Amino acid sequence: MFWRGATLLIAAVVLCGCETERAGLDYSGMMRKVGPPKAGHARIVVLREKGYAGLTDPGWDILLDGGPMSELKTGTYVYADRPPGQHQLSATAALFPGVSQRDVSAQSGRTYFFLVRPSERAKVLSGMSAGGGIAGLLIGAAVTSGNSNPGPLDFFPLEEDAAQVTITELRLAEQRFRLGAILPPACVFVTRLP
Repeated sequence: MFWRGATLLIAAVVLCGCETERAGLDYSGMMRKVGPPKAGHARIVVLREKGYAGLTDPGWDILLDGGPMSELKTGTYVYADRPPGQHQLSATAALFPGVSQRDVSAQSGRTYFFLVRPSERAKVLSGMSAGGGIAGLLIGAAVTSGNSNPGPLDFFPLEEDAAQVTITELRLAEQRFRLGAILPPACVFVTRLP
């Protein structure tokens, strides 16, 4: 019985080792590899600062023109090249009553940087649900229903100089998948897609 438990413990530790450093390219490395935006396109970069994100570090689902960019975890960034014109960044969260949206008017050859942080409504709802459970969440939803941003995230535009300083320590978000319900959420495997 002891050896079975010890073997399972070792297997769990090997499979669920802590990820302490993001593995993607830093921004300067990405720029050397990928180069500037494609000819006739603009680049839209969305970044999330380093910091404590909780025990599980849930990724934020960022959408550009309704299509997913990638899961944005703490200390990472995502980017996409788009033709000039009107585009829309958006974000939703499971069980969150609202959508965050930011319109972008893109010009060819330019790069646009956006810093993403939890919205004021998300902070209030999180605090109210922690303090008051479901009743607190319902009261918080009613109190914050008139907020200018009904969604979970705020998109803050950054000037290129400020973005270059902020993004130096961040890593490109990688594509990930989980083995469904077989493993707990902490057991994440990194894969590279072509």
